[in-house]
Amino acid sequence: MNWPENSSSFPDNLKDRFSGHNQKIWAIGGGKGGVGKSLVTANLSICLSLMGYRVISIDLDLGGANLHTCLGVPIPEKTLSDYLTKKERYLQDLVTPTPIPNLSIISGAQDDVGIANLKQMHKAKILAKMRELDADYVLLDLGAGTTFNTLDFFISADQGILTALPEPTSIENTYRFIKSVYHRKLKMAEDLLEVGPLIDQAMNTRITNNSTPADLINRVIEINPHMGKKLQAEVNRLVPKLIINQVRTQADIDIGFSMKIICKKYFGINLDYAGYLEYDASVWQSVKKRRPLLMEFPNSSLVSNFDRIIHRLLNLN
Repeated sequence: MNWPENSSSFPDNLKDRFSGHNQKIWAIGGGKGGVGKSLVTANLSICLSLMGYRVISIDLDLGGANLHTCLGVPIPEKTLSDYLTKKERYLQDLVTPTPIPNLSIISGAQDDVGIANLKQMHKAKILAKMRELDADYVLLDLGAGTTFNTLDFFISADQGILTALPEPTSIENTYRFIKSVYHRKLKMAEDLLEVGPLIDQAMNTRITNNSTPADLINRVIEINPHMGKKLQAEVNRLVPKLIINQVRTQADIDIGFSMKIICKKYFGINLDYAGYLEYDASVWQSVKKRRPLLMEFPNSSLVSNFDRIIHRLLNLN
């Protein structure tokens, strides 16, 4: 399966512009199920691999893994449970090639009952060993919701990417996910332990109240300027990316810009609107055929959508 020869997307020389870079981990999450996290993970992985990068996609939607289907491969024989139960010693041993050059997968499919509830030691082990994988990019397909496992994988990544639908429930759950990431990140920062009660108080405020998490920084600065600067530095490091999936109208597209404004006002963080994906019936057709979307439907409008998004994520614009 090769990218169409007449396509101007993903030029061959792009990798040369990033020679010598370190491995990067991208985590794709979302506030609820069914928003297209696996679709986004699979096709961003394909985009990077077609640009010449070595890519490994890891299915961390534990208990509901289906990334292999989006990539058009059968359920791999070795999965994460083999590593966690010590049947396999190294995470690299779980890497399964796909039909797409430069792209491999570590599957979470067929895992043991209860694997979705990772122990802290297992989570720490996976996080540590991911950095040792032989790849330029490691993409994590996270489960839905705000469990500590999901939040910690998202926070630990070099880049966190949120997928949302242009509908109220998805938007509300995306805000909830961002709030949970914000809270978790600040609570995990050892330098901020003494302002823990203030962080808890700020995060328990409702979005309709005058007091917001963004006001937390000003309050801490008044009490302790040194600690306030540390808090501000932690918040500044949180720059999640946003992708709106299944857009049908300009109003759907504009939701991303509105969410960016609200996140800055309410949380004080810079949500980066990376782009949108148009609604396209070829998505479910590709899943039904068990074939990668971008390879099966190269003329889909989603090709140019993903092209723009990957350029934004790589800061090529």
